[in-house]
Amino acid sequence: MAERKASVTRNTLETQISVTIDLDGSGEARFDTGVPFLEHMLDQIARHGMMDIEIKAKGDLHIDAHHTVEDIGITLGQAFAAAVGDKKGIYRYGHAYVPLDEALSRVVVDFSGRPGLVFRVPFTRAAIGSFDVDLFHEFFQGFVNHALVTLHVDNLRGENSHHQAETVFKAFGRALRMALAPDPAMAGMTPSTKGVL
Repeated sequence: MAERKASVTRNTLETQISVTIDLDGSGEARFDTGVPFLEHMLDQIARHGMMDIEIKAKGDLHIDAHHTVEDIGITLGQAFAAAVGDKKGIYRYGHAYVPLDEALSRVVVDFSGRPGLVFRVPFTRAAIGSFDVDLFHEFFQGFVNHALVTLHVDNLRGENSHHQAETVFKAFGRALRMALAPDPAMAGMTPSTKGVL
């Protein structure tokens, strides 16, 4: 399988984002976004997805974190699309259940070429520290729209909102890892009856 790396830069009047990823990395993560709790969650993707991710972001945080979080999702999605390429030889589908104490989340992903998001996470608080939990939906919507994946995110139970978020992101990383893994039985083949994704 060819090297699966990408670097993407996105500049708008609201944010300046750069993302570098290696889908076959070792779980290294480097972030400078100005949004500490999001960085903690992004670290889960890298560690549990066994991919290297570097993200630098400057945004209008003096207003709030909305634009920065959404645009990080968009740019990360663009980087994934570029790194995955034609998707030949991958499993395509991935899923994971992850518990953390009382919380349990399930994430299912399909590198389908069609953006779609089902996000059912009934957070028990509106904010984790200063982080508005509504922004997680914006992050994942930006990601799926530009990575061109179908993504189902379900928090099945949980009382601590930090645990809810962390199980979601750990499961997301592990589902990505499964979907992107080389499938020996599909080497050089597109995992679709259509012949294209």
